[in-house]
Amino acid sequence: MLPSPSLQVRADPVQALRAELLDGLRTGKWAPGSRLPTERSLCADFGVSRSALRRVLQELRDQGLIVQKVGSGTYVSDTPSGAAPGIVAAAGKLLAIPSASPAEIMEARLLLEPMIVELIVSNATLADFERLESCCARSEAADTLEEFEHWDNALHEQLALATHNALFVGMFRLLAEVRNSGEWGFLKKKIVTPERRREYEAEHRRIVQALKHRDADTARREIFEHIVHARTNLLGRI
Repeated sequence: MLPSPSLQVRADPVQALRAELLDGLRTGKWAPGSRLPTERSLCADFGVSRSALRRVLQELRDQGLIVQKVGSGTYVSDTPSGAAPGIVAAAGKLLAIPSASPAEIMEARLLLEPMIVELIVSNATLADFERLESCCARSEAADTLEEFEHWDNALHEQLALATHNALFVGMFRLLAEVRNSGEWGFLKKKIVTPERRREYEAEHRRIVQALKHRDADTARREIFEHIVHARTNLLGRI
């Protein structure tokens, strides 16, 4: 049963704006050199003041992610990722990517991912749940392991985005970069069989459904059990 509208806490619009812009820059939604939406349209879309928008744009400009041209608009930098290897934009800052073993990554996930449930239950919108369900559907329809992995990663990123908390979004993006830069991918290809893939897909569906119903206890349990299952498959231990 869904809570009353008064219990569905709205996310901070400035945080939502910052997360959306960082996500668009990171994923290539706006190509290097392309123009961002106008300040007027961004203010209208996110319900923020012009001064708040300009503070966010100043942060992105200080990071070298965007450039602003007087009388022309705001453009994506030609090197929007920061131009240096081993660097990721997280929580509004540029952070060095640390090295970590698969075991350390799973330990961090077991601690962090159940923690975001309360924020998702409180802050997520219908659009967030639609995006989560889309990730599930696309991973289930994937023809290759690489495509499945892409939508698996996208699902976990959308879970972070559904918190509408810039700090957690940054933390999860950093964790994702650590996974992508290490031996994780090699191990994953060795252990993800068609049967295990179907199991993961079913677990993802249960997580999303529990969150959609604002059932924090079930969602927290499902996330924890999913990570333990993945860790067991990956490392051969509980």
